[in-house]
Amino acid sequence: MTDGTTTGSPVGSDGGSQALPGLPDVAEVGTVPVVLAALADPVRLEMVRRMADAPDRTARCVGLYDDIGKSTASHHFKVLREAGLTERTYIDGALHQRLRLAEVEQRLPGLLASVLAGLG
Repeated sequence: MTDGTTTGSPVGSDGGSQALPGLPDVAEVGTVPVVLAALADPVRLEMVRRMADAPDRTARCVGLYDDIGKSTASHHFKVLREAGLTERTYIDGALHQRLRLAEVEQRLPGLLASVLAGLG
């Protein structure tokens, strides 16, 4: 799953895998302070909540934020990625973000589930 450039096997419109040239390596899941710092911002927390509620924990980038500009959203996505919480993938030619719930759970058992449960 962490081959350095993809989320595993992103699916294209033809049903096959797509290589993701130019996308950065997937970060290791950070320490508790790093992950909590990434989740401390209400915009990022809402992005994570929306991904957690999405099928396969994956959602189009444009569906993950409201009332902020694209460059601000890009910054928030970068913070989440660098903390190891998310990764980018292309599905049918559109950029998506995927919440790395299983990976976070393996590294920090119960942390993300507790945060998400607290959101109601």
